[in-house]
Amino acid sequence: MCELLAMSSLQPVRLTFSLETLAAHGAANGRYRDGWGVAFYQGHDVALFREPTPAGDSALIRLLESQGPESSLVISHIRRATHGEISLANTQPFTRQVMERTHVFAHNGNLPGIEDSETLVFDHFRPVGTTDSEYAACALFERIQTLWKSADTPPDIDARQAVVTGFAAELKKLGPANFMYADGEILFTHADKRLNLATGEIKPPGLFILSRHCQNGLQVLNEEGVAVAPGFHEVVLVASAPLSTENWQPLAEGDIVAIASGKIVGKSTSC
Repeated sequence: MCELLAMSSLQPVRLTFSLETLAAHGAANGRYRDGWGVAFYQGHDVALFREPTPAGDSALIRLLESQGPESSLVISHIRRATHGEISLANTQPFTRQVMERTHVFAHNGNLPGIEDSETLVFDHFRPVGTTDSEYAACALFERIQTLWKSADTPPDIDARQAVVTGFAAELKKLGPANFMYADGEILFTHADKRLNLATGEIKPPGLFILSRHCQNGLQVLNEEGVAVAPGFHEVVLVASAPLSTENWQPLAEGDIVAIASGKIVGKSTSC
């Protein structure tokens, strides 16, 4: 299992908690030492940083913490390799260009046999690496491309959510399918189930969510080393596990949440 984190905010802000807190999980002597990546949206494109090395030892992460780009939409991932060798090609998040914008996908779980699925298609998008997660990304990008090509303007939220919901329902039949997907405007998160280190069981919750509202533009979201710079106003955070002592809420198995500009704009379920 891996660690996922995403942020959607009303205004571009500097996000340091994802790198600082998740990097601790990815320390060389910890479980999550097989690579890390973070995608910062800049308009419809992303600044993507990835390394197939322990996050806790990364000089690049330390640079990003002090000089990283501001963004209103971020997806990050810490890898524990269970499928595929440790390499850059197998390091998430995965990105592809679909209809003049960059789409981003990151997954937590195991999906045995996905490459032989009879319902998932890999015609236009093929994996560069060998992970089941990248096969999942390509399968979703296929469906997203079909949806976007069928419209003269970007599809509405309901149409996008319907595609993500149908995809999640099929993916979870193969195994744990916690994922985060963004198209430059909307962040979609799907909560399934994940490994409980204390018991060894694979069970819900797969993701936790935290919503914050700030009327004071000088306020900082800062608790136990988890920080979002001043000016966030509205922000929603989604992570594999709570990253602070604030009131993170577990998402139920099958919950799909659509988030835009720091607000929840849609909900559905894959169950």
